[in-house]
Amino acid sequence: MTSMKEDRHGEGPPGWGDLLRGRNLIRSVALCGSVALHAINLYLSTTILPSVVADIGGLDYYAWNTSVFVVASIIAAALSARLLARLGARGAFGFGAAIFVVGAALCALAPTMGVMLVGRTVQGFGGGFLVALPYPLIRHVFDERLWPRAMALISSMWGIATLLGPAVGGVFAEFGVWRAAFWSLIPVTLVFTLLAIRVLPEGSGRAEEEGAGAPGVPLLQLVLLTAAVIAASVGSVTTGPIASLASVGLALLLLAGLVGLERRPTGDRLLPRGAFDLASPLSILYLISALLAVTVTCTEIFVPLFLQVLHRRSPLEAGYLAALMSAGWTLAAVLWSGLEGTRLRRMLRASPFVSLASLGTLAVLMPVPGGESWTELIPLSVALVVVGIGVGMAYPHIAARVLVVAPSDEEEITASSIMTVQLCATALGAAAAGVIVNLAGLGGSTPSGDGGMVAAVADVARASRALFVVLLIVPLFTLRLLWPRAPEYAREGEPDRDEWKRVD
Repeated sequence: MTSMKEDRHGEGPPGWGDLLRGRNLIRSVALCGSVALHAINLYLSTTILPSVVADIGGLDYYAWNTSVFVVASIIAAALSARLLARLGARGAFGFGAAIFVVGAALCALAPTMGVMLVGRTVQGFGGGFLVALPYPLIRHVFDERLWPRAMALISSMWGIATLLGPAVGGVFAEFGVWRAAFWSLIPVTLVFTLLAIRVLPEGSGRAEEEGAGAPGVPLLQLVLLTAAVIAASVGSVTTGPIASLASVGLALLLLAGLVGLERRPTGDRLLPRGAFDLASPLSILYLISALLAVTVTCTEIFVPLFLQVLHRRSPLEAGYLAALMSAGWTLAAVLWSGLEGTRLRRMLRASPFVSLASLGTLAVLMPVPGGESWTELIPLSVALVVVGIGVGMAYPHIAARVLVVAPSDEEEITASSIMTVQLCATALGAAAAGVIVNLAGLGGSTPSGDGGMVAAVADVARASRALFVVLLIVPLFTLRLLWPRAPEYAREGEPDRDEWKRVD
C-alpha cells in the first residue's frame, strides 16, 4: 500500500490542526464517516424498532435485531484485514459499503420480521467491514505521531452516534415512516464511500508490498467465537440461575477452545501472534482495551432502564442521560489524545481511579428511587459523564500503542483486530451484565400495575446495585494491568520497537 503520510508541521507535540488540515482533513472525514455510519445505524435502528414491530410484527424476535447485527459485525471485523489484503483500501471500502447498502434496502423493504432479520444480518456484515477498516488504514495515511489523535477522532464517532442516532430515529418514528430511516442511509453511505475511494491508496497493504498472499480465513475460530457470543447472549435473557450459569459456562468453554486454536504455532489465526500470550505487550493492550469497552457497555445497556423505573424519567430522557457517558468519552479523548511523556503517564495511571470513583458513586446513588426533580439527577449525571471520561482518558493511547507493537508481518490484522476485540468485548460485556441483573432478581419483576410496579422498583434497585458493585472489578483489573506499564505506554519519541515487538 502506497504510503500517503504527509502534512507534518514541526516536530513538537501533535495538535488537532495537524490532523484536520489539508489532505489529512479529507482522509479523517472519510475514515470517521465509515465508523459513524455503522454506529449511527446501530442506535437509529434501536430507536425505530418499536415502530417496526408495531407494523410488521415479530415481537418475540425483538432483541434478535441487535444480536444478529452485532454478531455479523464481529465476523466481518475479523475478516477485514483479509479483505484489505485482497482488494486494497478502495476495493475493501467499496465491497463493505455495497453489502451495507443491500442490507439497508432489505430492511427498508421488509414485509415480515424474518426478512428484517436477514437485512439486519447483511447490514451488520457490511457495517463490520466499514467500522474495522479505518484502524489499519490509520497506519498508512497518517504520520505515527498523529495516531493517538486519529484514534480519538474515530472513537468519538460513537459518542456522536449516541446523540444523533436516537434523535434521527425518533423523528422517523414520530412521523410513522420507519422505512425511510433505512432508505436515508443509502445516499449517505454512497457519499462517504466515494470520498474514501477518492482519497485512500489503491494498494492492498503488506501482502502486496512483499509479494505475500492474503492470510487465510480462520473458519473454526469464527464459528467458536460466534457460538460463544450467542451462548452468552442466551444466558443474559434466561431468568433461571441454573440456565444462566450453564449458558455462561458453555460460552467460556467455547472461548477456551478458541484460545487453544489461536495459540497453535501453525494454522490460520483470528488475531495476531501474541494476542493470547500474557507475556506479550500486545496481549495486555488487547485486554486493557476490552476492559475499557466493558466498562462503558455494562453501564450503558441498563442505565436507561434504571433511570426510567427508579428515577421516573421518560424513555427519551433516560436515553439522553445514558448518552452522557459517550459525551464524557468523547470529551476526554479530544482533550487529552495529544498528551505525551510524564503527563500521559500520570493520566493513564489516573484513569482506572476515575472509573472506580464514578462506578462507586453510581452503585450508591442509582439504586435509591428519586422523584421527578431534575436537581436530584445532577450527581448521577456527573457520575455518568465521569464514567466516560475515565475510559476516554486511556482508550486512544492504548489503541494507538497496539499499532506500534504489531508484529512486522501482521500489522493489518493487528490494526483491524482493535475493532474485533472491542465488538467482542461489547457483546460479551452486554451478556455478562444481563446475567448479573437477572441473577439479582430483575428477570422476575413485572413493571405493570400498581403492585407489579412496586415489586419492579425493588427488583430494579437490587439489580442496579449488584451490577455496579460487580463492575468495580473491571477498573481494578485495569489498574493492575495498566499501572506498572504506564511509563512504557507514555514513552516520548520513537518507541523501542525491539522491546515492544517481543511477540514472535
